[in-house]
Amino acid sequence: LQGIIQAYKSGVTLQGNTTSLGRWDFSGSFFFSISAITTIGYGNLSPSTVAGRIFCIFFALFGIPLNLVLLNEIGQLMLLGVQHCAHRLEKVFRWQKKASLLIKTCALVTGLLLFLLLPPLLFSDKEGWSYEEGFYYSFITLSTIGFGDYVIGMNPDRTYPRWYKNVISLWILFGMAWLALVIKFCINFLE
Repeated sequence: LQGIIQAYKSGVTLQGNTTSLGRWDFSGSFFFSISAITTIGYGNLSPSTVAGRIFCIFFALFGIPLNLVLLNEIGQLMLLGVQHCAHRLEKVFRWQKKASLLIKTCALVTGLLLFLLLPPLLFSDKEGWSYEEGFYYSFITLSTIGFGDYVIGMNPDRTYPRWYKNVISLWILFGMAWLALVIKFCINFLE
């Protein structure tokens, strides 16, 4: 049993060698890096050597704070875009509070579409998941819970395009920034 577990951790399954799934090619490594610095940690990949573990510790020590700075900057840019649109509407239509509310609502709906409602369609196509499973994966990932029960690009029976993990990695970064803004608005509203 220990041999089977070790083989599985190395990428070998009963269905064949899963290294063809791109665990450690550029896309797989990029996806691992994103899941580490965003603290999602699905639990399906981990360093197996002492040197790899030590590197991962230092990578996370520097990567997590830098990622927080990046997410904050992305969130601020999104917020500036929303505020810019609200100011333009205020000038054009002479609306004060209506413009701000309208733009915030549009930003919320657009974010819901881009980060929570449309990605499950891609996951349904590429992973074979139901829409509900894809939605669950989207929320669990963007909220950084990352249980690991659903992870993209790991089915040995499927062929994934090269761009897939890279696009999902970028979706994670922008989606986390958007979700942080939504949570910030909720906190401000509750306070």
